[in-house]
Amino acid sequence: MLKDLVIKNRSYRGYDESYTFTKDQLLNYVDAARLTPSSVNMQPLKYYLSYEKDNVALVQSMTKWARALPNMQLPHDGMCPTAFIIICQDTSIASNTGRFLKDVGIVAQTMLLMATEEGLGGCMIGNYKPDEVKEKLHLADNLEPLLIVAFGKPAEKIIITEIPESGSTNYYRDENDVHYVPKRSLEDIVI
Repeated sequence: MLKDLVIKNRSYRGYDESYTFTKDQLLNYVDAARLTPSSVNMQPLKYYLSYEKDNVALVQSMTKWARALPNMQLPHDGMCPTAFIIICQDTSIASNTGRFLKDVGIVAQTMLLMATEEGLGGCMIGNYKPDEVKEKLHLADNLEPLLIVAFGKPAEKIIITEIPESGSTNYYRDENDVHYVPKRSLEDIVI
């Protein structure tokens, strides 16, 4: 069952904007995230929830998507996520942000798997300007944005495929806007 969720948990870049999230729904994701392992059990991560339409639009305006598809605007107009969780590190708890990046990955994946279990999806976004996020969202000086996670009801098709002979791992889209994600084979990654 977990492997099925992992397969369904793709990096979606197109959503049904009629679906809305509640604060309780996002709090449930964060509640699961807080129970995950943390380096030396420091637990320095804090979470900014964005689910109200104007705030979601503000966060969306600060993100850049699909770096491997530079000639395509994603999400397409009318297909933006309807919630975000911004994972921040409280530097008053731990000042070294690099030390806790694995924690960020663990909590982001946990929240995305929860969304996937609900028939929803999301995308981890690392392409943004942390200083702009801090300023526009009025985050305290001790909160450093480390990752933005988008959430929504997926409205696009994503297919996992094999890596082509060229060896390129870049994702791509076909003429029908179907998104393909090349993955290395099991034989290629086991040492």
